[in-house]
Amino acid sequence: MPKPHRIALLAYEGCQLLDVTGPAAVFGAANEGHERPVYDVEIVSPDGGPVTSNCGVALMSRRFGERYDTLLVAGGSRGLRAVMAREDVRRWLLRVAPRTRRFGSVCTGAFVLAAAGLLDGKRVATHWASCQRLAEKFPALTVDADALYVVDGKVWTSAGVTTGIDMALALVEADLGAATANLIARHFVLYARRPGYQSQFSPLLQIQTEADAPFARLIEWMQAHLDEPLDVPALAARAGLSERSFYRKFVEATGKTPAHFVEALRLDAARTLLAKGLPLKTIADRVGLRSSARLGQAFERRFGMAPSLFREMHAASVT
Repeated sequence: MPKPHRIALLAYEGCQLLDVTGPAAVFGAANEGHERPVYDVEIVSPDGGPVTSNCGVALMSRRFGERYDTLLVAGGSRGLRAVMAREDVRRWLLRVAPRTRRFGSVCTGAFVLAAAGLLDGKRVATHWASCQRLAEKFPALTVDADALYVVDGKVWTSAGVTTGIDMALALVEADLGAATANLIARHFVLYARRPGYQSQFSPLLQIQTEADAPFARLIEWMQAHLDEPLDVPALAARAGLSERSFYRKFVEATGKTPAHFVEALRLDAARTLLAKGLPLKTIADRVGLRSSARLGQAFERRFGMAPSLFREMHAASVT
């Protein structure tokens, strides 16, 4: 029988609890239904013993070892600088990470790997609020601010917090197949498995965070009616405002004109449908772009690639 994949989750004082427990739960769930464990999951730390997470919950850890199949570094805020400055952590990462089959980070754990020079020349993800800081501090790497997780060779990095679960599901899929990963997702009662290319900060979430509630409800309606005309007269009427007043208030709330915002919603929806392998004309009709040519032009303008190429790259990874 093959040995279990040995997984190390690097924790430290002040680390984000879910960055550790989210992936750990996914790997643990993958063991269910097998006669022998597929994964041997260890929480490791520089000194071993209890580690207090950001919310005060203590994690029991082992002092880090030397050989792992997969190594993931948790993010954090309060303890991040301290662990980045530890020479023993840097030396350990430089010694151990190259010997793994794959290594990476969750959330701001990318800073720890970058400080050790392990992300030089790599395309990476991190929490949306830290993208600019990571790019400025470590110019040798490239930050993908519009991804939930990024795979660059053997390096796997995810964006904020819960995206560690998405990335762990993708790791399980790579090892055990999509059926197992989807079964785990259903077990966790996840609404959907999110592919890595999906934006970590959706237009709707941004509005819910920054704008007044009426616009959030309007945009929820827009997302459900992308195949209908969504011009200023129609949207203003639905919002109960004059066209002039609606346009001004919408731009103030979102930072985008209604036309630009509608196009962003339509292209985000098109991206998801492309990954499911639907024909271009069908997708164009569903998202309100009407023609394959118009979809192609808008998609390439926003994402820098043709819809057909995007579908080839991602259709196999989404079920």
